[in-house]
Amino acid sequence: MKAAIWCAPYKVKVENVPDPKILNRRDAIVRLTSTCICGSDLHLVDGFVPFMKPGDILGHEPMGIVEEVGPDVDKNKLKVGDRVIVPFPIACGECFFCRRQLFSCCDNTNVKAYIPEQAFGQTLSGVFGYSHLTGGYAGGQAEFLRVPLADVNCQKMPGDLHDHQIVFLSDIYPTGYMAAWHCNIQSDDTVAVWGCGPVGQFTIRCAMLLGAGKVIAIDNGRTAGYRLKMAADAGAITIDNRAEDVYERLMDLSAGIGPDVCIDAVGLESHGHSPMETVYDKVETNLMLESDRPAVLRQAIECCRPGGTLSIPGVYGGFGNKIPLGALMNKGLTIKTGQTHVHRFVPELLDFVRKGRIDPSFVVTHRIPLSQAPYGYHIFREKKDDCVKVVLDPAA
Repeated sequence: MKAAIWCAPYKVKVENVPDPKILNRRDAIVRLTSTCICGSDLHLVDGFVPFMKPGDILGHEPMGIVEEVGPDVDKNKLKVGDRVIVPFPIACGECFFCRRQLFSCCDNTNVKAYIPEQAFGQTLSGVFGYSHLTGGYAGGQAEFLRVPLADVNCQKMPGDLHDHQIVFLSDIYPTGYMAAWHCNIQSDDTVAVWGCGPVGQFTIRCAMLLGAGKVIAIDNGRTAGYRLKMAADAGAITIDNRAEDVYERLMDLSAGIGPDVCIDAVGLESHGHSPMETVYDKVETNLMLESDRPAVLRQAIECCRPGGTLSIPGVYGGFGNKIPLGALMNKGLTIKTGQTHVHRFVPELLDFVRKGRIDPSFVVTHRIPLSQAPYGYHIFREKKDDCVKVVLDPAA
């Protein structure tokens, strides 16, 4: 089969690799009909997430048709021919965490648990296509995917919705929703969202779905003005962080106290809001003195009102320097973060789509053949051709 593989930092290829096979009795093989390039895939390609090996198959946002199931798969939950999305975290459904719907904290599915235990103190769930830190599972930017514990991790979908309306239930739609849901948003809340990439776009819309009084979107107008326009089209107030002082503008928009909710939808490769900060973080990461560039996190802490909530759906993988802990503590901020518990939210969010409250296909700007995945990574990473979201077609 064809698959997009990681070769080295900044190098992705599409090559022929062996088809996946049933390895365990609760596995399924899914023939993929749509699969996506995620912003967090860029962290792998840019070399910020360690434990990648040449030949690893990328991708964690797939959907398709079940082609084969193992003998112990619960046939009442999943059978050949079912149309499914596959959440990016791999859950067992039975452990301490899964029973509490904390599916991305599952402690049974990471077959290389010793790596995150050494890095973070505890294990992480397995994740498709996201390095050996999360189990080394083959990813979904391919023609076929082996899904472990398939009757838990294949989420059945209706046949009357287009792929583009449901494929994002695998990651970025629930991620944006959980980022807002974490914050107990009230009708008079001002919500500020840093980053207008795919996760940011869903966060903006989900904050509105949850009743936010005002949503403010922040991004770089010089390189991503089209993303700010997409946010504005959704009803957000926009701030160009290259043309405006973000702190001053947020104070103006929040009666001088700061946003009630600040959401970092950028993560570990953020750029500073001043040249000095940008240079500082690049030097620190190049010298291996920090692994993450937490510029957005710093600014969100500084801008959030006292007693407010800071939500972090943006991915962080290691260590960041000069985090303003004094502001965080003395302002009494609440922090909510974590990899998304996708399985928990799929039924509710699918219902939103069925009722017309949101059409997730708005985010798709490019659908291209899987064979053109390196081009897709290029335009997404470099913000070319007004690219917001790339969907790969495995059959093309």
